Parts: sequence; C-alpha cells; structure tokens
Amino acid sequence: MSPATELQSLAEAPGYQARRTLPLRVEAMRQLRRRRTLLMGGVLAALPFVLIIAFAIGGTPDGEGGGRGSSRINLMDVATESAANFAATSLFVSAGFLLVVPVALFCGDTVASEASWSSLRYLLAAPVPRARLLWSKLVVALGFSLAAMVLLPLVALAAGAAAYGWGPLRLPTGGALATADTVPRLALVVAFIFVSQLVTAGLAFWLSTRTDAPLGAVGGAVGLTIVGNVLDAVTALGSWREFLPAHWQFAWADALQPDLEWGGMVKGAAVSVTYALVLFALAFRGFSRKDIVS
Repeated sequence: MSPATELQSLAEAPGYQARRTLPLRVEAMRQLRRRRTLLMGGVLAALPFVLIIAFAIGGTPDGEGGGRGSSRINLMDVATESAANFAATSLFVSAGFLLVVPVALFCGDTVASEASWSSLRYLLAAPVPRARLLWSKLVVALGFSLAAMVLLPLVALAAGAAAYGWGPLRLPTGGALATADTVPRLALVVAFIFVSQLVTAGLAFWLSTRTDAPLGAVGGAVGLTIVGNVLDAVTALGSWREFLPAHWQFAWADALQPDLEWGGMVKGAAVSVTYALVLFALAFRGFSRKDIVS
C-alpha cells in the first residue's frame, strides 16, 4: 500500500480521528500476550535464582577470576553481602549482553513481525496513520524494555533478601551506603542502563522498518551492539572510543560510590540519546515513504 492510497482512504473516512487509532493499551495487550514476551520475562526472573544456586555450589565469592578488571572482581566479592549487593551484581553480569536481548527483541520484532504475518497493510488500511502506528509500537516496545530491566533487580532484591538478608549496600571501593540510599542508587543504575540501551532500541526499530524478517532486525541489532563492544576493546582507537555507546555502558558504576559521580553517566547518556534520536528519525522517515506490500 502506497502513502498516497492511505491518505485517500483517510480523507474518505467520516468522523475519523487519528489519535483514536491503535491505542497504546491495545498494542500493549497484544505484545503482552505473545509467547516471546512471557519467555523473556521468565528468563530474566530466573537469573537471580541461577546466581544464588551458583554461589551456593561454588561457595562465597573470593575474587578469583577474569573479567574487565578489578571492578568486576570487587563487585563479585561482595555479591552475597546483602540483597542490595546481590541485585547490583545481577545487573552487572547481565548489562553487557542479557539486557540487550529484550531491548532488541521488543523493538526489532514489533514492526517486522506485522510484515511477516502480512497484517501490516491491513493495519494501515484500518486506517492507522503510519506515524501513529510507529509511535504506538515504539512507545510500547520501550515500555516493555524498561519493564524487563526493572524486573531483574526487583526479583534479585526479593531473592537476595531471602538468601542473604537485607542490609546496606557495601561498595566495591570501600565503605557502604545507608539502607535508605540503596534503592534510589539502584534505581539510578537501572535508569542509566535503560538510557544506554536506547542505541540498541534505535538500531532494532530502524531495522524492523526495513525488513520483513523479525529475526533479521533483532539479530542485526544485537550483532551491531556486539561490534560496538569489540571496537571499544581496541585501545588503539584512543579517544575515538568515547564516541561509542559501548564505551560508557558500565559508567553506572559511578553510582556505587560514596559520593555520587555524574560525569561518566552524563556523557554516556548524551552519546546514547544522540544516536537513538538519529535512528528513530531514520525509521520514521523511511517508513513514511515505503510502499507496504506485506
């Protein structure tokens, strides 16, 4: 279906109001009932229990092992100190890849799946304006992505409280945060992780408007995110790495300091939001001119 045909159908619809088409609650319920949404929620909810079992089998973390450096070893050292430490550790081990998957899945599958089911043209003929359709799907996809990131620490806090008890957040650099400051700091961590994943969301959503294959959009977004991580590991790039979103993905560690530091998180958020806005704009621009035949 061409854009001109859609405009003609809109003009001929008496009493038509664009804002009443494809309400967010309808799109949200459609996505909530899908099997992949329930499966992803189950995986994220199960991760804290897998970690608890791993710590029970392997014993108290002793700091031995590899990783990106001392920050990971120290954070793992205090993973079983309290529920807050366990939640922070759960976020750390999942932020690099696991939390990328739901973002790519929810944002990359949303439009491409409609095309693969040959239902996209019928939605537009309803008639739902293209901008309205993309806006509804993007808002719902980002909402589910945020819900996935909130679900993990919530389950980790509950499971950690049962396994290790509630207490202050012991910091890897020494000292501890008061119990009253624990939840706000973890909330800030989740908020930054969500903002840093907007690049993946933008990639997935843009690819979703360019292909009829959902797996292609999801896989492409995950693949490009991995490429960014690889490039960030190339130290020869020097200061150029600061323009890579992956360079700032663990800047949230600054929130786990006695004195909150904003510098790295602000820079990382600015880079991520800039890339995301460009990708979202490309998605809306390309989709507005595309002939829909599926």
